[in-house]
Amino acid sequence: MTYVLVDRPDPGIVVITLNRPERMNAMAFDVMVPFRAALQEAGEDPSVRAVVVTGAGRGFCSGADQESAGVPPGVEGLPPASYALRAMGLLEDVVLTIRRLPQPVIAAVNGPAIGGGLCLALACDLRYAAPTAYFRAAGINNGLTASELGLSFLLPRAIGSTRAAEMMLTGADVGAEEAARIGLVSSVADDVLGAAVAAGRRVAELSQPGIELTKKSIQAGLAASSLEAHVTSEGLGQLYVRLLTDNFEEATLARKEGRSPVFRDRR
Repeated sequence: MTYVLVDRPDPGIVVITLNRPERMNAMAFDVMVPFRAALQEAGEDPSVRAVVVTGAGRGFCSGADQESAGVPPGVEGLPPASYALRAMGLLEDVVLTIRRLPQPVIAAVNGPAIGGGLCLALACDLRYAAPTAYFRAAGINNGLTASELGLSFLLPRAIGSTRAAEMMLTGADVGAEEAARIGLVSSVADDVLGAAVAAGRRVAELSQPGIELTKKSIQAGLAASSLEAHVTSEGLGQLYVRLLTDNFEEATLARKEGRSPVFRDRR
């Protein structure tokens, strides 16, 4: 069975679907290794302007597969501690791959996003939820910590430290409507994949370097130690696009002519 499906609904949009619905798309290595490869392939394709991630069946991703996780590559002969480190490192690299992609990554959360599934959704730049979706920081319910795969970094930055602490310390479920209210997702949509693809289409209409630099500056801003440390890099990105393309002139002309701009991303 193919555990990861790749579709191209529009020339500039790639949809990557976790396809193990009988296990609610749990993070088995047979799923995560091709998922990472599909992300990397999309990231390296200059024609791809946005990437959408979703799940098959009734779940987005249920996190760690506790029954049939499979075996990560390159671990034969390792002692248990090293095996565990390599396994965790592979899952961490999936999250980091999403963050490193030059294109925006949009999560179409079609159902439960639990544990590592919540982390995958948070790694994405935009999130939309189906009415049946819910989110759970599951580690604390399993006698572990709730902190995994970047959750303690990403979640407070998405919804604030108090809300993040509530989710992570109680392990309580957050439904789709509540997730939208607290800013965990942008909105709730019956056709969640359609909403995510529509957002991707909007991204594809805009300046490619402008979008890529905006993604980088958002991430840099979240990690910055101070405003002073961040504004210079922001300004350099703005100047880069302003001086090397005629996008600004095109936007101005398009407004005067009452039409949508067509950005060439060059002079």
